[in-house]
Amino acid sequence: MDPRIKPVADIKTVPLFDIVVDLNPRVSFGETPVGRRVLFGAAGGSFVGERVRGEVLAGGGDWALFRPHGEMALDVRLTLRTDDNELIYMTYGGRWITPPELKTDMADPTKRYTVDPSRYYFRTQPLFETGSSSYAWMNDIVCVGTGYLVEGAVAYKIFQVV
Repeated sequence: MDPRIKPVADIKTVPLFDIVVDLNPRVSFGETPVGRRVLFGAAGGSFVGERVRGEVLAGGGDWALFRPHGEMALDVRLTLRTDDNELIYMTYGGRWITPPELKTDMADPTKRYTVDPSRYYFRTQPLFETGSSSYAWMNDIVCVGTGYLVEGAVAYKIFQVV
């Protein structure tokens, strides 16, 4: 073993908030040199947690990239407005990987919402940026999230890495 490798603390998380992002109809950029690019525009939504809550403003979205084997790379930018009227910029990348045996159900507009989210891999790594003194602590945290589909929207459970 390399003597430079040191023991470190285990990674732990605590819940930060649950978020639901309502979606506009998708906009397809078609097949590009790197895959099929689709915009899932944010139409609004809400988020709620112990330390922060509010609404998702319309106008952001996910400039998703579908790769050749069906996996989706996320590229999301959202504006959050807290219940005390502060603005937070939220960005995240991530991956959504659907196993082959679920592809038919996930492509079905009615069945996709009934698929157990534990059966597919939908993970994100949110970061936040704000000028608000009340939420400045969010500028310095790292988070992970797990996503799932709800009718007309996408939802995530966001956890702060501590």
